[in-house]
Amino acid sequence: MFKLGLVINPVAGVGGAVALKGSDNMIKHALTLGAEPQANSRAQTALKVLLPYRDEITVYTVNNQMGEQAAKALGFDVELVYQTESKSTQAVDTEQAVAALLTQQVDIILFAGGDGTARNIANIILEHAQQNNLPQVPVLGIPAGCKIHSGVYAITPTAAGRVVELMVTKQLVTLTDGDVMDIDEALFRQGTVKAKRYGEMQIPSELRYVQAVKSGGKESDELVLHDISEDVIANMIENDGDLFIIGSGSTTDFLMRELHLENTLLGVDLVQEEALIASDVTEEQLWKKLEQTKESQQKVKLVITLIGGQGHIFGRGNQQLSPRIIRFIIGQQGGKENIIIIATKAKLTALNKRPLISDTGDNALDRLMSGFMAITTGYKDQVLYPVSSPL
Repeated sequence: MFKLGLVINPVAGVGGAVALKGSDNMIKHALTLGAEPQANSRAQTALKVLLPYRDEITVYTVNNQMGEQAAKALGFDVELVYQTESKSTQAVDTEQAVAALLTQQVDIILFAGGDGTARNIANIILEHAQQNNLPQVPVLGIPAGCKIHSGVYAITPTAAGRVVELMVTKQLVTLTDGDVMDIDEALFRQGTVKAKRYGEMQIPSELRYVQAVKSGGKESDELVLHDISEDVIANMIENDGDLFIIGSGSTTDFLMRELHLENTLLGVDLVQEEALIASDVTEEQLWKKLEQTKESQQKVKLVITLIGGQGHIFGRGNQQLSPRIIRFIIGQQGGKENIIIIATKAKLTALNKRPLISDTGDNALDRLMSGFMAITTGYKDQVLYPVSSPL
C-alpha cells in the first residue's frame, strides 16, 4: 500500500485575486475583500490523477480543509494523523501536521500552498532528518500560493499528480534537492523582490513536471527591452483610446518606465492614451472597468510577460487576471491577439524549448489558450512560441 502524506494550507494564495500579493498576515483582510480560497480545489486536481490507483493508496492527512475533505470527496481511504482545532489554520498547524506524518513513515508528503508553506514544511523536515540522522522524506508541492519561487513545486497541480503517479506505479524516479525560497512580503507589496534561500528538501525529479527555481533579477539587455517597449508604445499610439492592462514583472516594469508612468511591479495597472488611469487593481476592480468598456465600445488589450525559468503566463503572481477577465479579452474581435506577450529571446531560450504555461484554474480556458502565440521580442520583431495547458 502506498502511503501518501497530504497537507493543504487552505488559505494559501487567498490574497492573489484581491491584489495583496501574498497571504502572510493578510488572510482576514483578503477574505473581507471577497477573496475565495483555491488551495483545496488545486489539491483535488492533483489527486484526481491518482484515482485509477485509489485502492492502492492510503492518504495520511489532517482533518477538515487541511486534507481530509479533499481526499474523502474523491473516495480515497483516509487516516487522520493530526487534528487542528483552529478555525483559521496557522503555520504551527502545518508544522505539527508534518511532524505527525513523519511518524507514519509516509512515502512522500504532497502539500498545497506557496513559498511560506514550503518554509514551514522545511523547518520540520530538516530538523527531523538532522536529529535522527535519517534521510529526508521526499516532498512535492502543489502550486497554490501567490508567489512560487521555490524549486520544490510541480509546474501545475496536474503535474504534481503525475509525479506521484510515477511513484505509485513503481517507475524509476530520481530524487534531487529543491531549493526552498521565500521573499519578504512587506517589501513585495512595495514592489521590491528580496528573495532568500531557506534550505533545500528532497523532491522526486521529473523535469517535465517539476519547475525550476524562478530566475531573479532585472533584465540586463536594456537595448532589447527598449525595442520591445517601443513596439508596445507604437501599438498604444496606433490604437489610441484602447484600454491597456499591464501585468506584473520586470519586463512590463521597463515598459512603464519608458512611458514615464508609475508602475506596480508585482501588480496590475491600467493605461489609456499613454496615461495611468488606475494602479494595483484587484480582480473585482478590473472586472468593473471591463464592464464599463462595453458601454463605450472600447477595445481592451492585455500586456504580460512570462516568469523567467518557469514559463507561466497565467496562474503565478497575476491571479487578478482571472478566467473571466481573460475570457473577456479574448472574446473581443481579434481573439488571442488582444493578449500581447513580451519577452526577450534570451528569456525564451532559457526555457530549453519548454512551452509557456497557462494555469488559470479553468481547464477549458487553458486548452483554449494552448497552441502557438506571437511573442514580441523587439521592435516589429515577433516569434511564435507554444503555449500549453497544465499537464
